[in-house]
Formats: sequence, structure tokens, C-alpha cells
Amino acid sequence: MKTDIQIYDTTLRDGTQREGLSLSREDKIRIAVRLDKLGVAFIEGGWPGSNPKDAEFFERARDIEWHTASITAFGSTCRVQAAVEDDANLRALADAGTPVCAIFGKSWRLHVTEVLKTTPDENLRLIQQSIAWLVEQGRRVIFDAEHFFDGYQDDPVFAMETLRAAERGGAEALVLCDTNGGTLPWLVEKIVKQVAADTSTRLGFHGHDDGGFAVANSLVAVRAGATHVQGTINGYGERCGNANLCSIIPDIELKMGLKCLPDSGLAQITEVSRFTAEVANLAHDDHMPYVGRSAFVHKGGIHVAAMRRNAESYSHVAPEVVGNESRVVVSELSGRGTVVHKAEELGVRVGPDMDVGDVLAQIKINEAKGFSYEAAGASVALMVARRATGYTPPYELVDYMVNVERRRGRGTFAEATVKVEVGGRIAHTAAEGDGPVNALDRALRKALLPHYPELAEIKLVDYKVRILDGDKATQAMTRVLIDTSDQKRTWGTVGASANIIEASWRALTDAIEYGLMLHRETDR
Repeated sequence: MKTDIQIYDTTLRDGTQREGLSLSREDKIRIAVRLDKLGVAFIEGGWPGSNPKDAEFFERARDIEWHTASITAFGSTCRVQAAVEDDANLRALADAGTPVCAIFGKSWRLHVTEVLKTTPDENLRLIQQSIAWLVEQGRRVIFDAEHFFDGYQDDPVFAMETLRAAERGGAEALVLCDTNGGTLPWLVEKIVKQVAADTSTRLGFHGHDDGGFAVANSLVAVRAGATHVQGTINGYGERCGNANLCSIIPDIELKMGLKCLPDSGLAQITEVSRFTAEVANLAHDDHMPYVGRSAFVHKGGIHVAAMRRNAESYSHVAPEVVGNESRVVVSELSGRGTVVHKAEELGVRVGPDMDVGDVLAQIKINEAKGFSYEAAGASVALMVARRATGYTPPYELVDYMVNVERRRGRGTFAEATVKVEVGGRIAHTAAEGDGPVNALDRALRKALLPHYPELAEIKLVDYKVRILDGDKATQAMTRVLIDTSDQKRTWGTVGASANIIEASWRALTDAIEYGLMLHRETDR
């Protein structure tokens, strides 16, 4: 399918210059395959002349069938005063065996005289002859005009001469690079328009985010005539990062009405964003536009009430279009509609007999004490369910006791005793654990499993503790958040108390009661 804008992904090269990000060869292959499925036009795999890992990537890439993307090798123009046919970097680019090569050259006089330590004429020779030699080797060539916007503002005549040298060499695209990432959007638009009026070769834009403009600059460049946009998934890159394709792609398609991916591509963007973060072993930014977990979350009561009437009232696009989802979180800012929405979202039917106003009042009281329900929707759902006529809890606590001991030859361990009432009978059990909460969990499960065998499928998957007022030292209020899963669904519960065992018990017992309620509803 023909697209209006070419997307050039450089996550595997420029993105890996981010501090703390390192990809193995296999990581790069996995991400490249996923990007090809997404439908980008180019995947820049690395610099084959710079390190063995990138050379190995290109060797492996030759054996893979690529469906939409052209694998691209990156490098620089040849060395000053060197013959192009003798340049090791250019030879490595040709040997990479990719259909496309991207090379960068200097377009700012300052870099020519102060960094390369050469003359403007020699710089133009490097650009033209390097590109021409690669074209002679059967490669398509993209020219990255490094520091173009700084260079153009300093000396527009010379900056344009570097582009003409690339054209004479046979480059198929001229990419204007905001390498320092500080050019303002209106200057980018003005300069791209001026360049577009003076060349018939395809123009591209490559932006960095040092001034926070990379996405905006990419969009205004397109508006001014660029039809090739470079960037990285999640904006990974050196210093403050590169232009974020996870924002640029939806903006181009949904806001500008232009195509840059195949028809099925846009709905994959959220999954691609999170997949790339996972492979890179980096925490995914929940607050990224379009793809973040919080991108379509609603917390304020007025917002949620409006959303329940019309989903478009507080969303600039439908989350499903980019593969994301809308969520509601409950807090002291919530209204009745928020509580109803969250309860229904988590499988609790809100009947006319349920006093949602009472639940909302209790939430506000609890949050003032230190509870937080944003990540603990299951605790909210239970508060609603418990107020329904005929709701019977699966068990009721009679008492519990926890001991923590340290013995010579054994070290520290915990033992918990739990007494609960189940079906009119008392179950009294004890269990040891690595810590007091682990011991409580084991003792409670031991008491309940004979009555609820489905409990074996319910596992705690995360346990977080936060001290809310550390200035009170060991008397501080403690908040405990627990994530639980039955391998099909995951839910969160919360407890808060000055006693960490009490806070943990409240989160733990909510987690188990909610899980048993889900299974009971499923079995009906």
C-alpha cells in the first residue's frame, strides 16, 4: 500500500545511544521483526563499521524475509583526503548487504572547519563521492544532513550546497537533522519550506528532543513538505531522546489525515511500544501520549460522569484506534459515576439496592487515612458488592496471630495462626513463612482450600509497601498494595494502617475475597 509519509525507525541505532539502554543482537532482531509487522518503511539496524554486534545483526538480517521494511545500514561519509573506494567505513556499509544505506555528512560550517578540520570544498566532495560510490554498489542512499538547522541559520548557502552535493551523488532522500534538538518549531517549518522550494528530491526530518520540540518539529516539517520522518519507538535516544514515533505516527494519521502505515498498523502501536520497552528492559512510561497506560485514564468525577454519557466528551481519540484502552481510577476526587463504572468494569453489577453514595463517602474517609484506590479497584468493587442485598462473604475472620522469631541455626522466620468462619464452621490453622505476610497468606489458604479449591489458581503477583509519613518513624502510617492473578485476570487491593501486619491483612483478605467472588460469578 502506498503511504503519504515514509516512517524511518532508528530505534536499533540512535535509540540505543540512550543512557542505560543496551540491546543484544537477538534483542535487535526481535524488535526489527516487530517493526516490520507494524509496517514502517525503513529499519536502521546499526553502524556496521563501528562494532561486531551491528555487523552480526546485518548478517542475520539477510536470512529473514522482510515484508514492509527496507533494512538500512548507517555510516558516515569517507575520511578527509581519502579515496572513497579505500574507505573502510564505506566498504563496511556495502558489505552489510542491505538494500539501503544512510550516511551522514556535515552541513554546518562550524563542524567542517572545527571538527573535521577541513575545507568546505573537501566536505562537499566527501558527501557527493561517498553517496555516488554506494549507488555504484547498487545501494539506495539516504543522506542525513547533520546539524542542518544550525548550519542553515549560520550559512544557508553552504547548507544548501551540502544538499546539492548529495543530490549529485544520487541520494534518494535528503534528511534535515535537528541534531542538537533545540530548533523551535516555527523555524523548522520556515526552513523546510524554503528548502522544499529549492529541491525536487524527497525531504525528510530527523529530530532530537533537547528542547522538548521533537514531535512538534516532526509534524511541522511534514506540513512544510517533508515526506520522510525519522524517529524511535518511545523516543529512546541520546541525552533527552529522539522524536517519539509512538506520538508522531498517530498524530500524522489521526490529526493530519495522512497515511504512514498499512491499514492494520496504527492499532498495533501501543503493543509495539510496550514490547520494545520490555525487550529493552526499561519501565514503560505510563504517561506517554496514545500508548501509555494512563493515556486514556479518567479520575475526576465530572470527567467520568461525562464519559459515561458520551465516550468522546473527554478523549481526543478513541483509545482502541491505537490499541489502547480507557480506564477509570477511583480516588477522593471521584463521584458516584466513577464508583459505579469501576465496580461494573470489575464485574460487580450495581443494583438499585446498593448505596453507592455510602461507598463514595467511605472511600473519601479512607483516603484521608492513607488508603489509595487508584491501583486497587478490586477493593472498591468489594465495597460495592458487600452492600448488595443477599451478598454473603466467603469467610469471616475470627482472629489471627503472627509471631516472628530468630533461632540459632535457623535464622529468622515467621509463624501465623488464622481462625476463620466458613459455612458456619470454624477453621483454625497455622503456617510458617519467610515473613509475617507470607505466613498469613499460607495460613489463610490452608483454612480455605478445603472449602474453595479454586483458591489454588489465585496467586499473589506483587506486593508493595509505602511509608506515608516517615517523620513519625516506626509509628508511621503504612500503605500496602497487592496485585493478584488467577492467570486470566489481575486485580489490585489496598490496606493501610500504622501496623504493617494489619495493612497487609486488609489488602490480602480483599484480594482473596475478590478472587473467590469472581470464580463464584463465573460458575453461576
